[in-house]
Amino acid sequence: MDPQRSPETPPASGGGGGGNNTIRAAIMAVVMIVFSGYLFLWVMIPTNPYRLNWLPEIKKQTASTYFGTTQGATYLMFTFPVLFIAVLGCAYVHLGNKSSNNHAKGLAIWKRPMIIKGLGVVTRIEVAFFLMFIALLIWSFATYMRINFATISPNSAAKKGQLVWEVKLDRTSDWLALVGNIAFAFMFFPVTRGSSVLPLFGLTSERSVKYHIWLGHIVMTLFTAHSIGYIIYWGSVHKLHKLLEWKRTGLSTIAGELSLVAGLILWATTFPRIRRKMFEVFFYTHHMYIPFVVFFILHVGITYTTMMLSGLFLFIIDRYLRFLQSRSNVRLLSARVLPCQTVELNFSKSTGLSYAPTSIIFLNVPTISKMQWHPFTVSSSSSLESDKLSVIIKGEGKWSTNLYQLLSSSIDHLDVSIEGPYGPTSTDFLRHELLVMVSGGSGVTPFISIIRELIYASENIKFKTPKILLITSFKNSNDLTILDLILPLCGSPSEFPNLDLKIEAYVTREKQLTPSTEEQNTTTARTVWLKPNPSDAPISPILGPNSYLWLGAIISSSFVIYLIFIGILTRYVIYPIDRNTNKIYSTASRALLHILFLCIGIFIAATSAFLTTKSRNSREKTTQIQHMEGATPHASPNSLFYNADRELESLPQQSISQLINLHYGERPDLKKVLFEQKESNVGVLVCGPKKMRHEVANICSSGLAANLHFEAISFGW
Repeated sequence: MDPQRSPETPPASGGGGGGNNTIRAAIMAVVMIVFSGYLFLWVMIPTNPYRLNWLPEIKKQTASTYFGTTQGATYLMFTFPVLFIAVLGCAYVHLGNKSSNNHAKGLAIWKRPMIIKGLGVVTRIEVAFFLMFIALLIWSFATYMRINFATISPNSAAKKGQLVWEVKLDRTSDWLALVGNIAFAFMFFPVTRGSSVLPLFGLTSERSVKYHIWLGHIVMTLFTAHSIGYIIYWGSVHKLHKLLEWKRTGLSTIAGELSLVAGLILWATTFPRIRRKMFEVFFYTHHMYIPFVVFFILHVGITYTTMMLSGLFLFIIDRYLRFLQSRSNVRLLSARVLPCQTVELNFSKSTGLSYAPTSIIFLNVPTISKMQWHPFTVSSSSSLESDKLSVIIKGEGKWSTNLYQLLSSSIDHLDVSIEGPYGPTSTDFLRHELLVMVSGGSGVTPFISIIRELIYASENIKFKTPKILLITSFKNSNDLTILDLILPLCGSPSEFPNLDLKIEAYVTREKQLTPSTEEQNTTTARTVWLKPNPSDAPISPILGPNSYLWLGAIISSSFVIYLIFIGILTRYVIYPIDRNTNKIYSTASRALLHILFLCIGIFIAATSAFLTTKSRNSREKTTQIQHMEGATPHASPNSLFYNADRELESLPQQSISQLINLHYGERPDLKKVLFEQKESNVGVLVCGPKKMRHEVANICSSGLAANLHFEAISFGW
């Protein structure tokens, strides 16, 4: 879970932050040096200098009775650098948010969006890095081919009793797997939600999911081609019996086949049409990543896996911390049920939890499904609402429709578990003169948190906030009631004189407002008061307010524990049998023991940190629960929270409608609207259907309006 964050502030001109900035700059310099060296190793792996000179020498220097002849070398070259970067990242992010002046104007052209078939909306810098990664894969494969094909001749093939093409196919199939391993090494970083590596490079897990998708497709394409190549090769040389081989030492063919089968099942359900139409199938089959990874390790052995271990190691830490957070229920105080099949859930949160706008949380409601977790954008502002966290859920799918029906019935308690919130460590909307937010349907919900954050900034920060133009489209006019949730409790435009907000709302499937529809729209939201159990706790940071420092300690200590266990295992169990020959002790047994000790190390370190921070936060939680007791109907009606929601229900709809300009039977002319904005710095955000996102991206990337800056924020998993 992401740590405590500070609300966005304008750039400071000196003060106490200077020392932190200097330290952060030094950390970033070290990170870039180490990361560059790590990438350089991947570039050099297929070359003769690496294979014939560097690797043998490093193996010689690191060989021991504690880590064998090869494992120490791979730890040193491929595992330690990434974990070192992750620990430095914890310190970097903890020291503070990036200041606004980090947005260099010279990079503006690289941040302009592009639409590429198969990749969607991407920035030019993303395309550049994607092409460089593809170039790395091509370079590696071409280098393997150039060096090894030179040694294949009719005579050398004849000595093996094979034809030249058969030998080349054998080698090529092997290289496909080696190149696929490069993508596999990076595949788990984007889905490590509480990662310290992603924010170090200005990324969020939500935005990075597309990188995981790209890498997944590359991995499965290359691994599938690797398998098909070997099936053809073994069939040609009459060795199909190798398909049923599980050697005591070395590669295990059966384990590789089982890994591939699990991967293919997982892969088949990830394509957009299947994922969107049959989300439950996608969700459940995606858990096939567990047998996919386990059998992959059994296939290649733990020694080779350590080259790709760092990303998987960080992912397991994050997954276990999420598991710990999700074991307890959170305090759901109330739900506002709107007539447009939409609900707003209001949770109690600890005041020590701060999050940035556009953050997301994952919800699980066991009454509906014990297994399913669904992501939703947080609609509240931790700056404006210090003890409450809200999400807005539109009843569009089976799960969300069931939730709406459940809350519309007579209910006084609902068990809910959460993971998160996750999101950017900071945002920088204050740098724009105007913010244009374009949404379709329920896509307006992420912008509510931004508007509320700017409300706080306009009233509490002595800095000019940008003007806001919200362009939102709905199919039917009854969906307009979602806009009533834009302002906070008891909020009305007159209470926020410094907020310059204008809303252009479009109803696309109705020509005009009918009397029946008008009557529906004047129906106020109904608040459902819930009675949390005494054991339900406010949402709080899983590792307390210093989460990233604790995360750094967990990464370091869990890996040290793992190394201690492995050192003892190798020295006193494996070495007496194998004597560092790697030809006697079972490869599968060694791999399973490594997996076991890796998980034990993470369990010890993460559980210890979790229990320590949990005990420290218990007092705050108790105080918070006592304070919020008045939020339930059976409490005193004089409570502030109780009366606040009551007052909101009785507010006239005109409080927000005075800001709305309604358009019936038409869609917004986005090109005209965006080009009419004359401010020198216009931030453009979009959340809605794919067609809408692409249209806005095309407008901003056209180059016809240099003042339009497409914010690279993604709201869709």
